[in-house]
Amino acid sequence: MSGIFNYINRESVIHRMSGATKLIVLILWSLAAMTSFDTRFLALLPILAFILFGLSKIRFSDVKFLLWFTFVFMVLNNLLIYIFSPEHGVTIYGSRTVILEGYGRWTLTAEQLFYHLNVVLKYLATIPVVILFVSTTDPSEFASSLSKIGINYKVAYSVSLALRYIPDIQREFHDIMISQQARGLEMASKKQNIIKRLKNASAMLFPLIISSMDRIEVIANAMELRGFGKHKKRSWYSERPFRAPDYTAIIFVCLLMAISLTLNFINGGRYFNPFIG
Repeated sequence: MSGIFNYINRESVIHRMSGATKLIVLILWSLAAMTSFDTRFLALLPILAFILFGLSKIRFSDVKFLLWFTFVFMVLNNLLIYIFSPEHGVTIYGSRTVILEGYGRWTLTAEQLFYHLNVVLKYLATIPVVILFVSTTDPSEFASSLSKIGINYKVAYSVSLALRYIPDIQREFHDIMISQQARGLEMASKKQNIIKRLKNASAMLFPLIISSMDRIEVIANAMELRGFGKHKKRSWYSERPFRAPDYTAIIFVCLLMAISLTLNFINGGRYFNPFIG
């Protein structure tokens, strides 16, 4: 069963990088994309992101659910922006080029379309990198990377446990659902109303919650017996040292961040305005 937020083990240059490197790249890449609305820069980032996807050897079929979820969310976000603020692009770019007269205040303008293009490019620039980070970073290595950048190892280990537990919850939920269906409990029948479906879903949630609580108790007891939290620092079995690809990636993403800030200075703000005479 393919899950969500799963580590996908492949033999690639991205997988061999340190978790700390990938975390730094994710943070700086996201900041570079968020701090700039320069369309030329935002158009470059998705190209680079998909090149990284190719280097990681992660197939789109491996993460299709996340991609579809992101696509639906992106469409809804743009739709809501236009519904509640159809003149937002006009306000930003200081001009109004009407493409299609609409009903009331919902007129289609070139400035608004250009703003929506930038929003889409931001999604395309950041989401693939987030998915890559989750898919190519082992949870234990992620915990060591958090500790390496100064986060308390107890917090880092908690995050690692949460990431490790997500696939377990998915598998357990699937097993409980199959068991309930084998007992004659219909989960997705179109003949049933929404109240009946919710009632049937609760029959799955209670066993899942109980089994989760049992698992948490077992893990907590095991950690306590091993003296977890006794010392201020700890070593990490899965920690990887920085190598040449790590330094190259960090320098590259720092360069992207510098370009983003420089463009903000050149443009006189975050927005690149092609509508200026």
